[in-house]
Order: sequence, then structure tokens, then C-alpha cells
Amino acid sequence: MTKKRVVITGLGAVSSCGNNVKDTWDAVKNGKSGISNITLFDASNHMVKIAGEVKNFSLEPYGVDKKIARKIGRFSKFLLGASVEAVNDAGFTKETLQNENAGIITGIGIGLSEELNVAYQKYFDPASGVNRIPPLTAPLVLNNEAAANVAIHFGIHGPAWTLSTACASGTDAIGLALDMIRLGRMDVCLAGGADANITGFNIGCYQSLSALTTKFNDEPQKASRPFDKNRSGFVMAEGSAVLVLEEYEHAKARGAHIYAEVAGYGASSDAYHITAPCADGAGGVLAMKKAFEDAGMKPEDIQYYNAHGTSTSANDTAETAMIKSVFGEHAYKLKISSTKSETGHMVGSAGAIEALFCVKAMEESFVPPTINLDEPDLEHGCDLDYVPNVGVKCEINAAASCSLGFGGHNGCVIIKKI
Repeated sequence: MTKKRVVITGLGAVSSCGNNVKDTWDAVKNGKSGISNITLFDASNHMVKIAGEVKNFSLEPYGVDKKIARKIGRFSKFLLGASVEAVNDAGFTKETLQNENAGIITGIGIGLSEELNVAYQKYFDPASGVNRIPPLTAPLVLNNEAAANVAIHFGIHGPAWTLSTACASGTDAIGLALDMIRLGRMDVCLAGGADANITGFNIGCYQSLSALTTKFNDEPQKASRPFDKNRSGFVMAEGSAVLVLEEYEHAKARGAHIYAEVAGYGASSDAYHITAPCADGAGGVLAMKKAFEDAGMKPEDIQYYNAHGTSTSANDTAETAMIKSVFGEHAYKLKISSTKSETGHMVGSAGAIEALFCVKAMEESFVPPTINLDEPDLEHGCDLDYVPNVGVKCEINAAASCSLGFGGHNGCVIIKKI
């Protein structure tokens, strides 16, 4: 059976680097970090005092009523903002989208929101207790609340699904959307991710796990340094990214601007460890091979690879081994970058925004840099071209992006020019 082709017709983003696609991409391609000191809670007693916070965000410019905005969670606001931008970019309106065979698939990686923090504090405080838990806590903290609010806003009556595979959630959301459109169950799908995890409790959890860097509290913008010898952990970040995926003939019929085609997707599980990837990247290798098989492409067809590149020793070395295993000698010809060096690790939306960066890189024939890469970790095999510190011009016909999540979840998408 011939597979239906699926294309990208709209983009939306909210990140520490900017509250829309243009500002975010401009910062990333120019190597400008969005990492700063934490302001969302008092971090004075935390060892980790930095994060990739979204700054000065409001839903007012997106046409969302203030009363409604007050009743939805922070991560839901980010997804709604990114969705409105993506829908507008795709040339849809509320009215036209309601008449489409449309749905939304959202990746949520952690979901430990500020609203949950507040509710716990009320519950465990002897002076307040269970009777003082805010009444909207239940709907505000449900991971599916974000997709539900987007569906409500646009009047989308198709599936509004939430998928959670840790750091691979955004990539897997795109992959599931691709399959649903190929199957004919949707013609249009808003695919992406969101997270808003910069809370005292969540930062404390990852601090206790020794997953976050504590060495750059005085120099936040230097903290995320994938593949660098002096990396010491990732930087938690928040935000959202949404891509409008659409069946190719459907997009052509309505005269939509087509950015690129989602050519293939692959997923796998390490079945190895709850937090660490396989040292040889075997799980990620399997996901990438499945993506190439799905796309009917070869590794040599790829010019740019957007790395998961978390800035942890375990991830960066395993991912480099994975790239070498899949691409062979072509690995040394690839342009590779980790845009987490600018945005921080956006968890549920990481894969979605990194797929978006692949689209922009392809559109502008420009590879964004991996900043803070001052001394590659050659001792652990990190000897590929990670485009250190300054972006480069490069003709890109096809790009790949992989995400490797806690629990051994791996996802890979391949995007190519139409």
C-alpha cells in the first residue's frame, strides 16, 4: 500500500529563547542562550539556581480571554500559545479548522506543574489542610489538560491525545501524528509538546538525582554545554513547540505553504535502565534504522542531525556512538548540533522544538551552533562536527532529529525538502 505523504504547514514555539518561532530561531541560530537565574520560585536553598525560563509570556496577544487564561495551567498556556501561532502560520482559522478532519497530539514529559506544588503545600500545611486545596487543582494538573484546552479553543472534535515518553514525548507525538494522517484518521494534526517544570519540587527531584548541573550558577548562559569536556549535567527548561502536520494532497488543494515533508519515524525501547541510555546507543540505533526504513532513505541522504545532546556525560557519549553506528563514515561529514545548548532541556517539548529547528535550518540553509563547546570530550569519543559556537551555512535536503528519554524511550523523525 502506498503511504500517504505528510507535510508540515505551520510552526509555533514558546521557549526560553523567545515567545514565538522568529525570536526563538533568531536566538538559536545566533548562539544566544536563554538560560538564566531562576525567578519562578525562591531557589536560595537549592544547589541548582538556573533554568531555561519562559519570560514575559501572556496569552493576550493570542486572542485568549483573560478569564479563561487564569483557569488553565502554565504548561497549557504554552501549548495554547504555540498552537495558535502554528495554526495561524498554516493559514487556518478557528472556523476553518473546525470543518477539518483534525486532531491534536501532545507530548508531556514530566507534568509536575506549579499548581501541583501549591496544592501539596496547602495539603501538608497543618494550618490549611485538605479543605484549602484550590478547587481547580484537579483539572489544572492533569497532563491531558493542555491538549484539551487547545481542542476547546479551536473547536477541534477529533482525537486530543497526550503521550508521555519522558524526553522523547515531543518526537513521539510527531511520529504518532504522522501515522494517524497516513492511516486517513486525520487530514490535519497539531503535533508537539509542552512542559512547565521549573518548580522547587521538580528542580529538587532532578537535583537529588544529580542530573542537573550545579557548576554554572554564576554564569547561566555557559551551563548547557553538550559534548564539551567540562559538561556537568543538563539545564531544565520549559516551553512548547507545535507543528501543523497535514496530508500532502489536502495541503496542496487549499494552497498551503509547505515547509517540508515528514518522511519517516522510528521508535524503540532500550529495555536497559530507568535513567541511563545503553552505553553503545543500541536503542537509539534501532529507532534511527526504523526511521530510515520508514522513509525509504539511507543515512547518507542526511546533511544535518539535531542531537538530543543533553550535556550529560552518559547521553552525549552514547549518542555519539549511536550516530557513528548508524551513519558510519558519513558521521564525519554530518553537521550536528545540540540546540539544548541555547534553549535548555524542554523535556516534553524538546523533540518537537528540535524538529522545528530542523525545518528552519532546511529553510534557511543554515545549521545552528552547539554553544559552549570549548573543548570536545575526545576522551569519550566526542570527535564529530558538532558545529561549535558559531552556526554555518549548509545546503540541507534532509535532516534527522532523535530524542532519548528516561526509561529508555527513543524516537527519531526524518524531515526532508518537498
